Amino acid sequence: MKNRIASLVMAALLVLYLVLVVQYALLLILDASPLAKLSGVALIVLPLIGAWALASDLLFVLRAERLVKRLAAANELPIDDLPRLPSGRPDPAVADKEFPQYQAMVEADPDNWKPWVLLGLAYDASGDRRRARWATRRAIRLERGKTVPAFTVESDGS
Repeated sequence: MKNRIASLVMAALLVLYLVLVVQYALLLILDASPLAKLSGVALIVLPLIGAWALASDLLFVLRAERLVKRLAAANELPIDDLPRLPSGRPDPAVADKEFPQYQAMVEADPDNWKPWVLLGLAYDASGDRRRARWATRRAIRLERGKTVPAFTVESDGS
């Protein structure tokens, strides 16, 4: 819950920043100087990119949470009994030892979204956020019925 509140606060601050940048960009566009107008147009592009990035990231989080909730409702989530670091994150060394079972599940059924969600959770527990997002994105695409290219499960490096 603490992470969700922090994410919402950061999203709200980003929206405020984007609004202020657009406002400043409009002031520059209305200025008589051609250089100011050009700067204003450039400033309009940046908030559009930021808004797109924010929206796509929030959509990813909502879709991923929905899949995890579906697994939880079906009682298909693994028991989270990993030892924790002082930060509260799972101990990556212990999580790495459980990784092969999730990798095998994906290899056994690569077109099923459920093993991909579990693999994403395993990557996250191992501290590999990039691969966790990759596996979770794949799960979202599969669950939505979209075709995905052939896969190779990326090793966690151990």
